[in-house]
Amino acid sequence: MIAGWNRKEAGLFLLALAWLALTLGVRPLALPDEGRYVSVAWEMLSSGNWLYPTLNGLPFFHKPPLFYWITASSLGMFGLHEWAARVAPLFGAGIAAFTLYGFALRQKGTTVARWSLLILVTQPFFFGAAQFANLDMLVAGLIASTILLAAEAGLNAERDLPYKRLLAGAYLGAALGVLAKGLIGAVLPGMVLVVWLAWNRRLVLMRKLVWLPGLAVFLLVAVPWFAAMQARFPDFLNYFFVYQQFQRFAEGGFNNPLPFWFYPPAILLLILPWSWWLPAALKRTRLEAETRPTIRSLMWIWPAVIVGFFSIPSSKLVGYVLPVLPPLAYLIAEGLVRKWGDVPNPRFLKGFALVAGTVCLSAIVANNLFNHKTDRHLSSLIAAQRQASEPIMFLREQYFDMPFYLGLTEPVEIFDDWSVANTSKNDNWRKVMADAGKFDPERANRLLIDHTRLEHYICSHPVSWLVAPKGTEGEYPYLQNITPLATHKSTVVWRLTRSEVSSRGGCRQTPSDDSADKSPPLRTAG
Repeated sequence: MIAGWNRKEAGLFLLALAWLALTLGVRPLALPDEGRYVSVAWEMLSSGNWLYPTLNGLPFFHKPPLFYWITASSLGMFGLHEWAARVAPLFGAGIAAFTLYGFALRQKGTTVARWSLLILVTQPFFFGAAQFANLDMLVAGLIASTILLAAEAGLNAERDLPYKRLLAGAYLGAALGVLAKGLIGAVLPGMVLVVWLAWNRRLVLMRKLVWLPGLAVFLLVAVPWFAAMQARFPDFLNYFFVYQQFQRFAEGGFNNPLPFWFYPPAILLLILPWSWWLPAALKRTRLEAETRPTIRSLMWIWPAVIVGFFSIPSSKLVGYVLPVLPPLAYLIAEGLVRKWGDVPNPRFLKGFALVAGTVCLSAIVANNLFNHKTDRHLSSLIAAQRQASEPIMFLREQYFDMPFYLGLTEPVEIFDDWSVANTSKNDNWRKVMADAGKFDPERANRLLIDHTRLEHYICSHPVSWLVAPKGTEGEYPYLQNITPLATHKSTVVWRLTRSEVSSRGGCRQTPSDDSADKSPPLRTAG
């Protein structure tokens, strides 16, 4: 049994994990993030290429591979289901909850630990992120576990208690954090710990926390994948670290520019109703002030450092600050226990927890009812009528979730004006695909095709499927009088036959089988 745990504690943790998984599969994949990341994982599984992630067949190096490895493994074991696609964020949430619960049990006792766990998993922000298939919750859980394990190792070392297992776990967590989302997986825990030790005048503990066997674990886990990618793709390190990690952090002009003060009010709103009790966490007794400053200061410094770090760039995404939720849950729990004694009023606080849980479930239901940005319905219509030999083509848009819902095992040809793909700093789908194409130009030439060649490709096949934004047909006369198979929101699907397109004035020069595989050069350079 894990130190500080008994069967009841283990049962409570498993119950909390089951709660987080309760609505894991009720929503379709959200676009663009869930569709994009899950499709990358599906490509990894279907292609058998577990070495590097690909998006529509092209190397995709926005993020490291850990999320894709976990998700592809889950899809391979359980099938193409939304809940299976969300195992990675659930794993991250579980790691955060597990380490917080264990830390609080050993350092503060059963009551604070149980309330910390309950508050954490019923924060709407945490609950929703545990069921959202992107990298934020996975790396947040690993950052939280690294901080908690390293902090407890430091506390134990100071008291001459065993600490090296905890420290080894912290180094492993940091390495996995790097494989989940890059340098922040190690940099953020390091910043939090250094500031915490400096604040408490305990920097001497760094001599024990900087541990050579731990560094060896970190390097053995984190470095090989990056070395392999650089060996295969000579521009990889420059693109991944200089551009994706440093340049995007330092520069403005990327997605979601927001004011520097954005995160604190956003966090308070997203953890309602529990944020109501944060003022109670500010109070402490004189005895606590004299004897127990270290843990409380860790739990305040932790969110302050992370919020401060992510407030620097103008581009802000709310998922970046998920690592602050475990310390806030601990602080609220400690404040409640202090206010009501070691056995808080069960009726009042359990009722409050019930309200928090209801808010969590209501948010999921509301999202399912009102967020219709999904291609699941259109994908089911295509799947019901399409033969496996009939190609699917995308025009003027990338439909990230369709490969997952259709179970496609080959990339899709995407038609657009690729000459303008590099003119924007924003992470729109064109720039994402154009960047990916630079790592495999030969294959990109076959998949990212100038839209003026669409007619040529349609007429190369007896039957083909075309997915495009509504209104796009106005640019292509041979599509204007063909009735779409289906229209959903802003997306149109056509089932096109060569004879039908020919009767509308298309296919004037029907290509031979030999010419059907040829395409114009991809214009993405410069």
